[in-house]
Amino acid sequence: MKTRVKELRAKMGLTQEELAKKVGVRRETIVFLEQGKYVPSLKLAYEVAKVFKEKIEKVFHFDE
Repeated sequence: MKTRVKELRAKMGLTQEELAKKVGVRRETIVFLEQGKYVPSLKLAYEVAKVFKEKIEKVFHFDE
């Protein structure tokens, strides 16, 4: 999975910890999301995209 989480988070000036608190997960989850090592649930993908004011598909690119 490819993700723009790190790019969008930096653009908003958020730390990993701040983003984690906004979406209700641990900082480590954000680290794994940014590295593409964690496939989020639909709910988490929605919450992250909502923080960035983007559509889910603009934040996460799921490989086939």
